[in-house]
Amino acid sequence: MLPNYLIGLREGLEAGIIVSILVAYLGRLGRRDLLPKLWVGISAAIAISLAVGALLTWGPYTLTFQAQEIIGGSLSIVAVGMVTWMIMWMAAHARGLKGELQQKVDSALTSAASGSAFALVVLGVVSVGREGLETAIFVWASVNTGGVVVGFIGTVLGILTAVVLSVLISLGVIRINLSRFFTWTGALLVIVAAGVLAYGVGDLQEAGVLPGVGAHAFSIAHIVPPTSWWGILLAGLFNLTAEPTWLQVVVWVAYVLAVGALFLWRQRSAARAPAVTRTPLEAETRVSAGSA
Repeated sequence: MLPNYLIGLREGLEAGIIVSILVAYLGRLGRRDLLPKLWVGISAAIAISLAVGALLTWGPYTLTFQAQEIIGGSLSIVAVGMVTWMIMWMAAHARGLKGELQQKVDSALTSAASGSAFALVVLGVVSVGREGLETAIFVWASVNTGGVVVGFIGTVLGILTAVVLSVLISLGVIRINLSRFFTWTGALLVIVAAGVLAYGVGDLQEAGVLPGVGAHAFSIAHIVPPTSWWGILLAGLFNLTAEPTWLQVVVWVAYVLAVGALFLWRQRSAARAPAVTRTPLEAETRVSAGSA
C-alpha cells in the first residue's frame, strides 16, 4: 500500500501545485473567464488517466498466462521508465516550474486572444495528463505484486492527501519545503522503481522472453518468509523477492546505482544553478485579450 500511497501523494501534489499555479496566474491576469476552458482540459486528462487504469486492470484477464506475463513485464518496465523520467525532470525543473508554467499560459492566452482557446484546453490536458498517466501505469505495475484492492486504497488515500495539501498550500494555511519533499520521495521512489523493474524482468522470464528462469541467485525465504507479516510488508513496499534470479539481482543493483547516482547529480546541479527567471508577457497578453 505504501508505494501506491507515495506515488499517489507525489504525483497528486505535483498535479495540484501545477493546477494551483495555472488558476492563480489566470486570476492575476484578470482572465478568470478562461478558467472553464482550463478545467475542461484538466477533466479530460483525469478521464484519460482513469480509462488507461481501467484498461490495464481488467483488459489482460482475457489473455493467456504467457500473454499476461509479457504485457505485465513490459508495462512494468515502461512504468519504471516513466517514473524515472518524472523523478529526474522534477529534480532539474522544480525551482523554475512556476516560471515555465506561466510562460505556457502566456502562449495559450495569445492563442485565445487570436480566436483559438484550444491551446488552453491542451495546456490543461498536458499539464495534468502526464502525472495521471504516470500514476495509472506505475500503480498498475505495483498493484500486480500487492493486490488490486490494497493498491487502489493506497493510491486513493495518497491522492486525497495531495488534494488536501494542495488546497491548504494555495490558501497559505501551511507551508511545505517542496524541494526537500520531492528530494526525499524521489530517492525512495528510486528503490521502489528498482523493485518494480526486477519484478517486470521476472515476469518476462516466466513468459520465456528472457533467460534465467528458475536460476535463483540466493534464497532468504528462511530469513524473510514470504507469508510472514514482515515478508508481505517488504514485498509490498519494495517488491522484495525471497528467491530472485541472477538477472533480477543484476538489474536491481544496476538500476539503483545508475539512477541513484544520476538523481544525486541532477539534484546538486539544480541546487547550484540560478533560479529560472521569466520575462513577463502580461501587458502584451492583456492588450491582445482586450482586442479579441
